[in-house]
Amino acid sequence: MSMLVAEKRKETKKTVLKRLRSEGKIPAVVYGRAIHTESILINNTDLRNVIKTVGRNGIFSLNLDGTSKNVILRDYQSNPVTKEIIHVDLLQVNQNTEIDTRVSVILKGTSNGEKVGGVARQFVHELEITAKVNDLPDFIEIDITEFEIGHSVRVADIKKEYSNCTIKHEDDETIVSIDYVKAQANEEEENEVEVSGV
Repeated sequence: MSMLVAEKRKETKKTVLKRLRSEGKIPAVVYGRAIHTESILINNTDLRNVIKTVGRNGIFSLNLDGTSKNVILRDYQSNPVTKEIIHVDLLQVNQNTEIDTRVSVILKGTSNGEKVGGVARQFVHELEITAKVNDLPDFIEIDITEFEIGHSVRVADIKKEYSNCTIKHEDDETIVSIDYVKAQANEEEENEVEVSGV
């Protein structure tokens, strides 16, 4: 299991935190049902390497003063300009801990419908789910390669594949559909010709 080393954080002044961030450290908190919330510091580069290894929702070991805790990245804040992470929330977990979170929906491939003039319209880019930490997907992938024009995927259609998760959306909510747009474009062009010819 990937490990991240942390140190206790005592200073909370903005000037001190700014200096620590400039040194490559990120202020963070770690919390959970069985522990008190602790203010800590972690290394920016180390955190990015751990996330790259385990994924956005993966479990990793946090070593604080020689004691290890299994945690996940619960939330983070980033600078709106530089996009650098400026604060992190870590949640202590075990295999039975259930998490409410959002996961990205990623479309894989180019559909057959798009190859003949259609367009893939994605209506849902994130799904709210509940799952045990070991079952949390980093993302939900939908392969649209074989989809023809008129094909659509609803929440109900992916529930079997992601049966370890509770997807907190209505079954009939459409995630993606392959629509034909050329006809619409041609109709608009014809209307323009008719208007200009009046």
